[in-house]
Parts: sequence; C-alpha cells; structure tokens
Amino acid sequence: MANVTAAMVKELRTQTGAGMMDCKKALAACDGDKDKAIDYLREKGLASAAKKAGRVAAEGVVTSYIHGNGRIGVLVEVNCETDFVAGTPEFQEFARDIAMQIAAANPKCVRREEVDASELEHERKVLREQALAEGKPEKIVEKMVDGRIEKYYKEVCLLDQPYIKDPDMSISDLVTAKIAKIGENISIRRFVRYQLGEGIEKKECDFASEVMAAAQG
Repeated sequence: MANVTAAMVKELRTQTGAGMMDCKKALAACDGDKDKAIDYLREKGLASAAKKAGRVAAEGVVTSYIHGNGRIGVLVEVNCETDFVAGTPEFQEFARDIAMQIAAANPKCVRREEVDASELEHERKVLREQALAEGKPEKIVEKMVDGRIEKYYKEVCLLDQPYIKDPDMSISDLVTAKIAKIGENISIRRFVRYQLGEGIEKKECDFASEVMAAAQG
C-alpha cells in the first residue's frame, strides 16, 4: 500500500474540494493514485450531490467581474439554498471564479438544453459536410459528427467547459464538488458577458487569453 502523505492529501483537496479525511481515505483506497482517487471521490460526491440537486436554490448572489481596465465585463447569478451560505467567503469566491471563467472562455449558454436547436442543427450539418469532404466513409460520418458536437458543447456550454484553473475538471465537476462540500444545492442560473467594442469592426485583441492568464497566475 502506498504511503499517503499530507502533501498528497492537500493536492487532492485543492483539486476536488473534498474534506481532508475523505481525501485521505480515497488515496488509501486507490493505493495513492491521484486520478483514481479523484474518480473515487466524484463517485461518492455524485451520490450525495444528486440528492441535493432537486432542492430549490433561490438564494445566492449576482457577482460581477471586470477585466482589462473595463475591456470585459461579466454579471452572473449563482444560486444556493440559504442566505447564510450565500454570504460565506467560499461561496462568494466560487461565484467569482465562475464569472472569471465566463470572461475567459466566453460560453454562449449555461447548459446544453439552452443551445438553440436551429444553431445546433446548422453546426451538425456543417460538421457532416466537413467529414464527407475529408473523404470519410458514410458509415462513420455520423459517429465523427457526434464526437465533434461533443467538442462544440465544450466550447459553448459553460457547464461542459474545462475549468480554467484546472483543465482536468469541467465546470459541472466543480459545481458537484462544491455541492458535496457545502451541503446545499448550487446552480449557475444565468449570465451576461460584454466585451468592449464587440460587433464593431476594429483591430482584434485577445482579451479572453488575458483573463485566462490572470486567473491562472
């Protein structure tokens, strides 16, 4: 059995948001393998989070994030069950991290169900034509398109996006970890993102990369 060190436990806690003893137990059960321990905790966390996901989350905060001297602005509503949790530093920090994610990754919606059906169908058609143009056999084109649609979801849906502070974790995984840790249902309800000069033809500036660099710094 691998020796589980305090540093290993701390790293796992940082990545998953789980409690110290839970992290230690997961690492011990997985012989010190961090990736397996993450899966172990998520499986356990998903069970408890699923019970909480149906509960009404009508409290929370509307948080703002402004980047680059006013170049990008985000407002996001993040909900929880009680005003007590809404006022905690951990929840406030979580909401701000979500606002930074939106500023950096520029999602179009929160979840897959919100993707416009006609837009999705158009994207599927374009991807299908691309696959056929690449000379792919007809019988595997649909599977290729399905795979590329999954990639599309990761670009436009906030919950599917890789977390900018830990790309091995999706925003959905991050929410689940927070639900398990805080003990209340948490929901990202809606957001709006403004970028200075958006829609006006001018020299391109990669503000999103600047936000990502700031978040990871």
